[in-house]
Amino acid sequence: MNNQQPEKVFVEGMLVKPGPGGDIPWVKAKVSIKLDEFGAWIAAQKKADPSIEWINIDINESRGGKWYAERNMWKKPDDAQPKQAPIPNDDIPW
Repeated sequence: MNNQQPEKVFVEGMLVKPGPGGDIPWVKAKVSIKLDEFGAWIAAQKKADPSIEWINIDINESRGGKWYAERNMWKKPDDAQPKQAPIPNDDIPW
C-alpha cells in the first residue's frame, strides 16, 4: 500500500478568510471566487480527469496563520476490500 501523501493542489481563483467573529459568530469563513480564474481551474481539473463528478475542497490554515483552499485528493485505496456479509452461525439456538 502506498502511504505517500499526494502533492498539494491549491484551488486557483478562490480566496478564503476567517469570518468576522464577534457579533456574527455563525459566519465561520468568507470565500471569494474570481470567476475567470476559478472556472479555468475547474476546467483544467475536469480535463485532467474526465471521470470526476465532484471536487472536494478543504479550507486550511498555514503556519503563518493565512487561510487557503486546497483540493482534497484523498481516494479510496485500490486494495480496499468491500465489506462481506456476516457468515451465519448455525450453532446459535435462537
